[in-house]
Amino acid sequence: MTSRKARVAILGTSAEEPPPGIGVIDELVDLAFADSLPELSAVLPGSDIVFAWRNRRDLLAGAWEHAGDLRWIQSASAGVDGLLFPELVQSHVVLTNARGVFDDPIGEYVVGMLLVFAKGLVGVLDGQRAREWRHRDTESLAGRRVLVVGAGSIGTAIGRRCSALGMRVRSVARTARADDEVFDSVVAVGDLKAQLAWADFVVNALPATEDTHHLFDDEAFEAMDPRARFVNVGRGSTVDEPALIRALQRGAIAGAALDVFEQEPLPERSPLWDMQNVIVSPHLSGNAAGWREAVVELFLDNLRRYLLGRPLRNVVDKARGYVPS
Repeated sequence: MTSRKARVAILGTSAEEPPPGIGVIDELVDLAFADSLPELSAVLPGSDIVFAWRNRRDLLAGAWEHAGDLRWIQSASAGVDGLLFPELVQSHVVLTNARGVFDDPIGEYVVGMLLVFAKGLVGVLDGQRAREWRHRDTESLAGRRVLVVGAGSIGTAIGRRCSALGMRVRSVARTARADDEVFDSVVAVGDLKAQLAWADFVVNALPATEDTHHLFDDEAFEAMDPRARFVNVGRGSTVDEPALIRALQRGAIAGAALDVFEQEPLPERSPLWDMQNVIVSPHLSGNAAGWREAVVELFLDNLRRYLLGRPLRNVVDKARGYVPS
Protein backbone atom coordinates (compact mmCIF):
# COMPACT_ATOMS: atom_id res chain seq x y z
CA MET A 1 0.00 0.00 0.00
CA THR A 2 1.26 3.48 -0.78
CA SER A 3 2.31 5.62 2.20
CA ARG A 4 -0.06 8.44 1.26
CA LYS A 5 -3.42 8.59 -0.38
CA ALA A 6 -3.11 8.44 -4.13
CA ARG A 7 -4.80 11.20 -6.10
CA VAL A 8 -7.07 10.36 -9.04
CA ALA A 9 -7.78 13.10 -11.56
CA ILE A 10 -10.98 12.36 -13.46
CA LEU A 11 -10.64 13.81 -16.94
CA GLY A 12 -13.49 15.11 -19.05
CA THR A 13 -16.24 15.69 -16.51
CA SER A 14 -17.08 17.63 -13.35
CA ALA A 15 -17.96 16.83 -9.75
CA GLU A 16 -21.56 17.65 -10.70
CA GLU A 17 -21.57 14.83 -13.28
CA PRO A 18 -19.24 12.15 -11.87
CA PRO A 19 -18.91 8.65 -13.33
CA PRO A 20 -21.60 6.47 -11.70
CA GLY A 21 -20.44 4.85 -8.48
CA ILE A 22 -17.04 6.55 -8.40
CA GLY A 23 -17.75 7.91 -4.91
CA VAL A 24 -17.10 4.52 -3.32
CA ILE A 25 -13.35 5.18 -3.51
CA ASP A 26 -13.48 8.46 -1.57
CA GLU A 27 -11.84 6.81 1.43
CA LEU A 28 -9.13 5.14 -0.64
CA VAL A 29 -7.96 8.05 -2.79
CA ASP A 30 -8.29 11.79 -3.22
CA LEU A 31 -10.58 12.61 -6.13
CA ALA A 32 -10.23 15.66 -8.37
CA PHE A 33 -12.19 16.58 -11.50
CA ALA A 34 -10.94 18.40 -14.59
CA ASP A 35 -12.99 19.38 -17.62
CA SER A 36 -10.83 22.23 -18.88
CA LEU A 37 -7.14 22.96 -19.38
CA PRO A 38 -6.86 25.29 -16.36
CA GLU A 39 -8.59 22.71 -14.16
CA LEU A 40 -6.34 19.87 -15.31
CA SER A 41 -3.21 22.00 -15.00
CA ALA A 42 -4.21 22.72 -11.41
CA VAL A 43 -4.96 19.12 -10.35
CA LEU A 44 -2.37 17.17 -12.36
CA PRO A 45 0.60 18.08 -10.11
CA GLY A 46 0.49 15.47 -7.37
CA SER A 47 -1.92 13.20 -9.26
CA ASP A 48 -0.81 9.58 -9.50
CA ILE A 49 -3.68 8.45 -11.74
CA VAL A 50 -5.86 9.89 -14.46
CA PHE A 51 -9.21 8.26 -15.12
CA ALA A 52 -10.00 9.51 -18.63
CA TRP A 53 -13.78 9.46 -18.49
CA ARG A 54 -13.57 11.20 -21.85
CA ASN A 55 -10.45 10.83 -23.96
CA ARG A 56 -9.39 14.47 -24.10
CA ARG A 57 -5.96 14.41 -25.72
CA ASP A 58 -6.10 18.19 -26.12
CA LEU A 59 -6.36 18.71 -22.37
CA LEU A 60 -3.87 16.04 -21.35
CA ALA A 61 -1.25 17.13 -23.88
CA GLY A 62 -1.76 20.76 -22.92
CA ALA A 63 -1.19 20.04 -19.23
CA TRP A 64 1.49 17.38 -19.69
CA GLU A 65 4.26 19.57 -18.26
CA HIS A 66 2.50 19.18 -14.88
CA ALA A 67 2.32 15.37 -15.06
CA GLY A 68 5.57 14.59 -13.23
CA ASP A 69 3.82 12.48 -10.58
CA LEU A 70 1.58 10.61 -13.00
CA ARG A 71 1.99 6.83 -13.08
CA TRP A 72 -1.12 5.41 -14.73
CA ILE A 73 -3.97 6.46 -17.04
CA GLN A 74 -7.19 4.46 -17.35
CA SER A 75 -9.23 5.11 -20.49
CA ALA A 76 -13.01 4.70 -20.35
CA SER A 77 -13.04 3.55 -23.98
CA ALA A 78 -11.52 0.61 -25.81
CA GLY A 79 -9.94 2.87 -28.44
CA VAL A 80 -7.16 5.12 -27.17
CA ASP A 81 -6.44 7.11 -30.34
CA GLY A 82 -8.28 10.06 -28.80
CA LEU A 83 -5.80 10.08 -25.92
CA LEU A 84 -2.36 9.23 -27.28
CA PHE A 85 0.23 11.87 -28.16
CA PRO A 86 4.02 11.54 -28.59
CA GLU A 87 5.04 12.60 -25.08
CA LEU A 88 2.65 10.10 -23.50
CA VAL A 89 3.80 7.31 -25.82
CA GLN A 90 7.43 7.96 -24.91
CA SER A 91 6.79 8.29 -21.17
CA HIS A 92 6.88 5.73 -18.37
CA VAL A 93 3.15 6.25 -17.71
CA VAL A 94 1.12 3.05 -18.00
CA LEU A 95 -2.04 3.25 -20.12
CA THR A 96 -4.95 0.83 -19.73
CA ASN A 97 -8.21 0.72 -21.64
CA ALA A 98 -11.77 -0.63 -21.34
CA ARG A 99 -11.16 -3.73 -23.43
CA GLY A 100 -13.95 -6.24 -22.88
CA VAL A 101 -16.68 -3.81 -21.82
CA PHE A 102 -17.97 -3.16 -25.33
CA ASP A 103 -17.35 -6.53 -27.00
CA ASP A 104 -20.81 -8.05 -26.63
CA PRO A 105 -22.84 -4.94 -27.57
CA ILE A 106 -20.70 -4.38 -30.68
CA GLY A 107 -21.02 -8.04 -31.64
CA GLU A 108 -24.80 -7.73 -31.33
CA TYR A 109 -24.82 -4.52 -33.39
CA VAL A 110 -22.91 -6.21 -36.20
CA VAL A 111 -25.30 -9.16 -36.26
CA GLY A 112 -28.18 -6.67 -36.34
CA MET A 113 -26.71 -4.91 -39.37
CA LEU A 114 -26.10 -8.20 -41.18
CA LEU A 115 -29.73 -9.12 -40.58
CA VAL A 116 -30.93 -5.72 -41.80
CA PHE A 117 -29.06 -6.30 -45.06
CA ALA A 118 -29.96 -9.97 -45.46
CA LYS A 119 -33.65 -9.53 -44.69
CA GLY A 120 -34.02 -6.23 -46.56
CA LEU A 121 -35.46 -4.54 -43.48
CA VAL A 122 -34.80 -1.00 -44.71
CA GLY A 123 -36.95 -1.76 -47.74
CA VAL A 124 -39.60 -3.36 -45.53
CA LEU A 125 -39.88 -0.19 -43.44
CA ASP A 126 -39.94 2.00 -46.54
CA GLY A 127 -42.75 -0.17 -47.91
CA GLN A 128 -44.68 0.12 -44.66
CA ARG A 129 -44.51 3.91 -44.73
CA ALA A 130 -45.67 3.88 -48.36
CA ARG A 131 -48.41 1.31 -47.52
CA GLU A 132 -46.99 -1.05 -50.14
CA TRP A 133 -47.58 -4.83 -49.91
CA ARG A 134 -44.58 -6.05 -51.88
CA HIS A 135 -43.48 -9.65 -51.41
CA ARG A 136 -39.90 -10.68 -52.12
CA ASP A 137 -37.35 -13.32 -51.15
CA THR A 138 -34.67 -12.52 -48.59
CA GLU A 139 -31.21 -13.87 -47.88
CA SER A 140 -30.20 -16.38 -45.23
CA LEU A 141 -27.08 -15.67 -43.18
CA ALA A 142 -26.36 -19.39 -42.72
CA GLY A 143 -23.54 -20.37 -45.04
CA ARG A 144 -22.63 -16.78 -45.90
CA ARG A 145 -19.00 -15.73 -45.68
CA VAL A 146 -17.93 -12.97 -43.30
CA LEU A 147 -14.42 -11.52 -43.05
CA VAL A 148 -13.69 -9.81 -39.73
CA VAL A 149 -10.76 -7.44 -40.10
CA GLY A 150 -9.23 -7.11 -36.64
CA ALA A 151 -8.98 -10.19 -34.43
CA GLY A 152 -8.87 -8.52 -31.02
CA SER A 153 -11.52 -9.00 -28.34
CA ILE A 154 -14.18 -7.07 -30.31
CA GLY A 155 -13.41 -8.88 -33.55
CA THR A 156 -13.50 -12.21 -31.72
CA ALA A 157 -16.89 -11.39 -30.19
CA ILE A 158 -18.20 -10.59 -33.68
CA GLY A 159 -16.76 -13.79 -35.10
CA ARG A 160 -18.29 -15.90 -32.34
CA ARG A 161 -21.79 -14.53 -33.00
CA CYS A 162 -21.49 -14.94 -36.75
CA SER A 163 -20.35 -18.54 -36.31
CA ALA A 164 -23.37 -19.21 -34.09
CA LEU A 165 -25.58 -18.17 -37.02
CA GLY A 166 -23.94 -20.75 -39.25
CA MET A 167 -21.78 -18.29 -41.13
CA ARG A 168 -18.31 -19.12 -42.40
CA VAL A 169 -15.94 -16.77 -40.60
CA ARG A 170 -12.38 -15.73 -41.35
CA SER A 171 -10.28 -12.94 -39.87
CA VAL A 172 -7.40 -10.66 -40.80
CA ALA A 173 -5.01 -9.67 -38.01
CA ARG A 174 -1.62 -8.03 -37.62
CA THR A 175 -0.05 -11.47 -37.78
CA ALA A 176 -1.42 -14.82 -38.92
CA ARG A 177 -2.19 -17.54 -36.42
CA ALA A 178 -3.20 -21.18 -36.69
CA ASP A 179 -5.89 -23.22 -34.94
CA ASP A 180 -8.02 -20.31 -33.78
CA GLU A 181 -11.04 -21.41 -31.72
CA VAL A 182 -13.40 -18.86 -33.34
CA PHE A 183 -12.20 -18.17 -36.87
CA ASP A 184 -11.77 -20.73 -39.66
CA SER A 185 -8.51 -18.95 -40.44
CA VAL A 186 -6.61 -15.87 -39.31
CA VAL A 187 -4.34 -14.40 -41.98
CA ALA A 188 -1.87 -11.52 -41.84
CA VAL A 189 -2.93 -8.04 -42.87
CA GLY A 190 -0.65 -8.28 -45.90
CA ASP A 191 -3.16 -10.78 -47.34
CA LEU A 192 -6.17 -8.50 -46.79
CA LYS A 193 -6.98 -7.77 -50.42
CA ALA A 194 -6.86 -11.44 -51.37
CA GLN A 195 -9.33 -12.24 -48.60
CA LEU A 196 -11.74 -9.41 -49.44
CA ALA A 197 -12.87 -11.08 -52.66
CA TRP A 198 -13.96 -14.17 -50.67
CA ALA A 199 -16.41 -12.37 -48.38
CA ASP A 200 -20.13 -11.66 -48.60
CA PHE A 201 -19.76 -9.33 -45.62
CA VAL A 202 -16.64 -7.44 -44.53
CA VAL A 203 -16.61 -6.22 -40.92
CA ASN A 204 -13.96 -3.69 -39.93
CA ALA A 205 -13.05 -3.89 -36.22
CA LEU A 206 -9.60 -2.30 -36.45
CA PRO A 207 -8.11 0.20 -33.98
CA ALA A 208 -6.74 3.52 -35.18
CA THR A 209 -2.96 3.24 -35.63
CA GLU A 210 -0.39 4.43 -38.14
CA ASP A 211 -0.51 0.99 -39.76
CA THR A 212 -4.30 0.94 -40.14
CA HIS A 213 -4.77 4.49 -41.43
CA HIS A 214 -6.87 4.34 -44.63
CA LEU A 215 -6.29 0.60 -44.90
CA PHE A 216 -9.65 0.46 -46.63
CA ASP A 217 -8.89 2.47 -49.76
CA ASP A 218 -9.88 2.37 -53.44
CA GLU A 219 -7.90 -0.84 -54.00
CA ALA A 220 -9.50 -2.56 -51.02
CA PHE A 221 -13.04 -1.74 -52.08
CA GLU A 222 -12.25 -2.71 -55.67
CA ALA A 223 -11.08 -6.09 -54.39
CA MET A 224 -14.45 -6.80 -52.75
CA ASP A 225 -17.29 -8.68 -54.44
CA PRO A 226 -19.78 -6.16 -55.93
CA ARG A 227 -22.53 -7.94 -53.94
CA ALA A 228 -20.65 -7.61 -50.63
CA ARG A 229 -21.65 -5.31 -47.77
CA PHE A 230 -19.21 -3.42 -45.55
CA VAL A 231 -19.71 -2.82 -41.81
CA ASN A 232 -17.44 -0.45 -39.88
CA VAL A 233 -17.35 -0.61 -36.07
CA GLY A 234 -13.59 -0.01 -35.83
CA ARG A 235 -12.33 3.52 -36.26
CA GLY A 236 -13.19 6.09 -38.91
CA SER A 237 -9.55 6.77 -39.74
CA THR A 238 -9.10 3.19 -40.98
CA VAL A 239 -11.34 3.98 -43.98
CA ASP A 240 -10.61 6.39 -46.83
CA GLU A 241 -14.11 7.86 -46.76
CA PRO A 242 -14.06 9.40 -50.26
CA ALA A 243 -12.92 6.00 -51.58
CA LEU A 244 -15.84 4.33 -49.78
CA ILE A 245 -18.28 6.85 -51.25
CA ARG A 246 -16.90 6.26 -54.73
CA ALA A 247 -17.20 2.49 -54.28
CA LEU A 248 -20.82 2.81 -53.18
CA GLN A 249 -21.68 5.20 -56.01
CA ARG A 250 -20.21 3.06 -58.77
CA GLY A 251 -21.49 -0.26 -57.39
CA ALA A 252 -18.10 -1.69 -56.46
CA ILE A 253 -19.80 -2.83 -53.20
CA ALA A 254 -23.50 -3.30 -52.53
CA GLY A 255 -23.89 -1.39 -49.27
CA ALA A 256 -22.43 -0.26 -45.97
CA ALA A 257 -23.40 0.06 -42.31
CA LEU A 258 -21.24 2.70 -40.66
CA ASP A 259 -21.01 3.47 -36.95
CA VAL A 260 -17.73 5.42 -37.03
CA PHE A 261 -16.43 8.17 -39.30
CA GLU A 262 -13.32 10.21 -39.98
CA GLN A 263 -15.12 13.30 -38.72
CA GLU A 264 -17.68 12.95 -35.95
CA PRO A 265 -20.44 14.01 -35.94
CA LEU A 266 -20.72 13.12 -39.63
CA PRO A 267 -20.99 16.46 -41.48
CA GLU A 268 -24.44 17.29 -42.87
CA ARG A 269 -22.90 17.68 -46.34
CA SER A 270 -21.68 14.07 -46.45
CA PRO A 271 -23.24 12.06 -49.31
CA LEU A 272 -23.45 9.08 -46.95
CA TRP A 273 -26.57 10.51 -45.28
CA ASP A 274 -28.69 10.19 -48.42
CA MET A 275 -27.44 6.93 -49.92
CA GLN A 276 -30.16 4.27 -50.10
CA ASN A 277 -27.63 1.47 -49.59
CA VAL A 278 -26.00 3.00 -46.48
CA ILE A 279 -26.96 2.82 -42.80
CA VAL A 280 -25.50 5.61 -40.64
CA SER A 281 -25.44 5.34 -36.84
CA PRO A 282 -23.85 7.89 -34.45
CA HIS A 283 -21.02 5.85 -32.89
CA LEU A 284 -23.36 3.91 -30.63
CA SER A 285 -22.60 0.26 -31.39
CA GLY A 286 -20.94 -0.34 -28.00
CA ASN A 287 -23.22 1.82 -25.87
CA ALA A 288 -25.60 -0.72 -24.38
CA ALA A 289 -27.30 0.36 -21.15
CA GLY A 290 -24.95 -0.20 -18.21
CA TRP A 291 -21.68 0.46 -20.06
CA ARG A 292 -20.79 3.41 -17.82
CA GLU A 293 -21.16 1.32 -14.67
CA ALA A 294 -19.13 -1.48 -16.28
CA VAL A 295 -16.29 0.92 -17.12
CA VAL A 296 -16.25 2.24 -13.54
CA GLU A 297 -16.21 -1.32 -12.21
CA LEU A 298 -13.22 -2.09 -14.41
CA PHE A 299 -11.43 1.03 -13.19
CA LEU A 300 -12.14 0.15 -9.54
CA ASP A 301 -10.70 -3.33 -10.05
CA ASN A 302 -7.59 -1.85 -11.64
CA LEU A 303 -7.33 0.74 -8.87
CA ARG A 304 -7.29 -2.00 -6.24
CA ARG A 305 -4.58 -3.75 -8.23
CA TYR A 306 -2.58 -0.53 -8.46
CA LEU A 307 -2.81 0.17 -4.73
CA LEU A 308 -1.74 -3.40 -3.93
CA GLY A 309 1.10 -3.37 -6.46
CA ARG A 310 -0.48 -6.05 -8.66
CA PRO A 311 -0.47 -6.18 -12.49
CA LEU A 312 -3.11 -4.04 -14.16
CA ARG A 313 -5.67 -5.35 -16.63
CA ASN A 314 -5.74 -4.20 -20.26
CA VAL A 315 -2.29 -2.61 -20.48
CA VAL A 316 -1.98 -0.88 -23.86
CA ASP A 317 1.11 -1.14 -26.00
CA LYS A 318 1.37 2.61 -26.50
CA ALA A 319 3.55 2.31 -29.59
CA ARG A 320 0.96 0.06 -31.28
CA GLY A 321 -2.10 1.77 -29.83
CA TYR A 322 -3.94 -1.29 -28.51
CA VAL A 323 -3.77 -4.14 -26.01
CA PRO A 324 -1.79 -7.03 -27.57
CA SER A 325 -3.68 -10.32 -27.79
